[in-house]
Amino acid sequence: METSLILLIALALIFDFINGFHDSANSIATVVSTRVLSPRQAVLWAAFFNFVAFLLFKLHVANTIGKGIIDPRIVDTRVIAATLLGACSWDLLTWYWGLPTSSSHALIGGFMGAALVKVGSSALMWAGITKTVVFMILAPFLGLLMGSAFGIAVAWSFRRATPHKVDTLFRRGQLLSAALYSLGHGGNDAQKTMGIIALLLFSSGHLGPNFYVPTWVVLSCHAAMGLGTLFGGWRIVKTMGQRVAKLRPVDGFCAETGGALTLYLASALGVPISTTHTITGAIMGVGALKRLSAVRWGVGGDIVAAWLLTIPACALIASLSYWLLGLPR
Repeated sequence: METSLILLIALALIFDFINGFHDSANSIATVVSTRVLSPRQAVLWAAFFNFVAFLLFKLHVANTIGKGIIDPRIVDTRVIAATLLGACSWDLLTWYWGLPTSSSHALIGGFMGAALVKVGSSALMWAGITKTVVFMILAPFLGLLMGSAFGIAVAWSFRRATPHKVDTLFRRGQLLSAALYSLGHGGNDAQKTMGIIALLLFSSGHLGPNFYVPTWVVLSCHAAMGLGTLFGGWRIVKTMGQRVAKLRPVDGFCAETGGALTLYLASALGVPISTTHTITGAIMGVGALKRLSAVRWGVGGDIVAAWLLTIPACALIASLSYWLLGLPR
């Protein structure tokens, strides 16, 4: 295997590490903010379930990333390098700002920017892009709907229980819901990097005539994401866990469970959904059940603005990276 290919695979795994680091807030913010687990316990819990997700999920999302965003025939090492540089740069910037943006959309924006500079709009696979953009809009609403539905169901089911009993029960229940969400996060997000690496291997002739994701790629991506989660993006944990809405264990359980079901649905459909958008919507849905003013909508507005900027910003960074990588040395 060529040195340039090995370096690009390493860069892809670095992106996966940053993805886990950046998005660890999605998996642990609620369980940390409700004090069910300490930060150290929470990242260990989330990292474990991020990794074992490969046992449960088929590789539909990896196939979408690998074959459904840009034409695989135009992919080369320069396109992949520019894509990853764009996505990594945006993830690190938004981590520094404490904004929970989507690593999925950062990757897709990077793909689009590099492809547009190399070939033009004919390289874009509009069916896959449209499906992703539709779910970009739907994800927070689905999360909000699912979180609210679980909140209402739990409130009605435990309407006669004492607050102490509810708190005790859902402190234990949140261990389960955090595990379910981390499984969904690993099952959807790790596959995006799998798609990148498999596409790189396919375009360089290492997979033969048929596109598939080798087992070593699957295990490497889950391991990189789990390791990134262990380090935790604490700036974003604060935003997700307390600045959007203050949560109790029962609220965290409902938000995580609703968000997890949304992720499972998207993974089954092969859609690279944003885990960030999903859990943010679920937290807002649960918070709004108490009263609308319980949700800090201004913080939500900042988050939405960052979401809208993600694809064009990453496309711009990737297109500049592609151009700079082509300069004579």
